[in-house]
Amino acid sequence: MQAPQKARWDVFILILRYLKSAPRKGLIYHPNRHMDLVAYSDANWAGSASDRRSTMGYCTFVGGNMVSWGSKKQTTVARSSAEAEYRAMEHTTAELIWLRSLLLQTSLLVSKLMKMFYDNQAVIYIASNPVYHEQIKHIEIDCQFVRDAVIKKLVETPFVSSSGQLADVLTKSLFAPNFCMCCNKLSMGDLYAPA
Repeated sequence: MQAPQKARWDVFILILRYLKSAPRKGLIYHPNRHMDLVAYSDANWAGSASDRRSTMGYCTFVGGNMVSWGSKKQTTVARSSAEAEYRAMEHTTAELIWLRSLLLQTSLLVSKLMKMFYDNQAVIYIASNPVYHEQIKHIEIDCQFVRDAVIKKLVETPFVSSSGQLADVLTKSLFAPNFCMCCNKLSMGDLYAPA
């Protein structure tokens, strides 16, 4: 607002075009017989051209319905893609543990093992291997938090291919077909369509 730039104006116009084309879009919730907690987490390493900070994003599902999501620029510059991804994984792990405790307080049955899908096999390996820490000392606290959750069998970190990573919609710009595919998998649909 203080110093408008053409690049920001162009982004603003793109956002307005999207909002104008999708006034009826919303989240559609379906009844399910399970209360499994599942998350997708991703990071866009050095995605910001101005300060090279990474953007992390996550979306969490309870019983197959999306209940929380977020996208945030990381506060420090990551020295590697694994570091950026691992910080995103730590943030998502904290969100899953908080959601699980909230559901347990409301007496809803929740399976103990929560799944966090990730598209970076190096980060998954770091989370499950307690010895592999010499190269990642600068993010050791984040690693220990996630590793403890994995060891306690609270969180499982299965691999998901980049084409199936739903958190991509929160961390990077996607081509229209990929964007529409992610929106459909996140249960976004026309709120006024006949049932």
